[in-house]
Amino acid sequence: QVQLVESGGGLVQAGGSLRLSCAASGRTISTYGMGWFRQAPGKEREFVAAISWSGGSTYYADSVKGRFTISRDNAKNTVYLQMNSLKPEDTAVYYCAEAMTAYAGPSNEYDYWGQGTQVSVSS
Repeated sequence: QVQLVESGGGLVQAGGSLRLSCAASGRTISTYGMGWFRQAPGKEREFVAAISWSGGSTYYADSVKGRFTISRDNAKNTVYLQMNSLKPEDTAVYYCAEAMTAYAGPSNEYDYWGQGTQVSVSS
């Protein structure tokens, strides 16, 4: 079983940047796709970005494309989400999750989730 812990959230002004980390423990995540999701107050959880096991394939929601970058360091068992040009509408709790397969996207099943980290963007 794998445990996922997100960090790096905080309060930032619009136009600023944050880098989220998702550290895994318990076993390696290197053979699994990974994803980032977010949930704003009163809204459904939504897909943000995903990355394949090797990092060779990535997928982004249209709302973050060109501003966010997902990456991974399998040697550190960690996945990252670099968020630039942040907007108030990016405010949400951000979760990382492990896909059930080596590739990941918005339609994949994810079976392990972190506890989330809060990102707040002020206007």
